[in-house]
Amino acid sequence: MPSYLTAPRSRPGPRRRSLLAGAAGVASAALLTGCTDSAGSDADGRSSAARRLRARAAEESAELLGRYDAVLAAHPSLAGRLAPLRAEVKKHAEAFEDGRAPATASASAAGSRAASKPSPARSVASDPKKAVGDLAKAERELADRRGAALVDAPAAEARLLASVAAAGAAHAYLLTEGDK
Repeated sequence: MPSYLTAPRSRPGPRRRSLLAGAAGVASAALLTGCTDSAGSDADGRSSAARRLRARAAEESAELLGRYDAVLAAHPSLAGRLAPLRAEVKKHAEAFEDGRAPATASASAAGSRAASKPSPARSVASDPKKAVGDLAKAERELADRRGAALVDAPAAEARLLASVAAAGAAHAYLLTEGDK
């Protein structure tokens, strides 16, 4: 048989283009479904484990928000770079708080507001580069913890955790790449 009639050889398995398209679709779905309002879920019997997971995640986001506020208070010149990331962290804290029972949500919202204020005890590096590096490290560590928590999380919380963990990893990347 002449060589021009044979079909070109292709590698077995999915093509890179289909893998990338699939990954983009999963990421988009996680972002769209992960940040939706789930206020009605508590009335439907959300488990106490899911409530604890959301409470812990909200507290961690509030702590990270406090870190951003402390760095911004110590280094106001970083506001242009850090303000958009801080705003996202605030949205993450609010997203985790939205799924709580109304009484708990109002108490935790007050706690979140208090935790987001710069604490005089919170230590911030005097070097702005080091302070941003510390924020990147905190973002990365939190994203890793959230990624690990996905294993045992209920579906709705897992989607939200995955979305916020991905955002945290992106924040860490943006904070470290800005110095290069």
